[in-house]
Amino acid sequence: MGSQTCAKAQDKILLLATESCAYPGADSVGQAHASYPANVYVLKVKAPVLFPEKFYLDCFRKGIGGIIIMSCGEECPYEGAYKAMAKRLDRVYELMKEEGLDIRRLRLTAICTVCNRAFLNEVNQMNQIVHELNPPVQAQ
Repeated sequence: MGSQTCAKAQDKILLLATESCAYPGADSVGQAHASYPANVYVLKVKAPVLFPEKFYLDCFRKGIGGIIIMSCGEECPYEGAYKAMAKRLDRVYELMKEEGLDIRRLRLTAICTVCNRAFLNEVNQMNQIVHELNPPVQAQ
């Protein structure tokens, strides 16, 4: 983890990591003793396609600053899941625009089990984006 001691709510980054590819990749980063910002929260998931569009919007309403969906890409063990996820995110991006949310707050990427550099690059890019943007829209 990084040197930050306390992340502001709007700087929190939720990382949805598939259990078959991206989560082992995140683990690999830790085993290599590489650091990434402390405001990144990794959640192991079977397949991110299981999360409805509303989930992402609710996260932003609750103050999550950015969401990275790390998956296996086309090598997903669930046939058609990656393409379905990409289509779902297209709809989420439209909803984000309607709510005045910058679509850079949500990103889909493919990460393999040993892709340390790619993992760190994605996390650091999102961290920079959430620090540059205003806090996400809060629920009233």
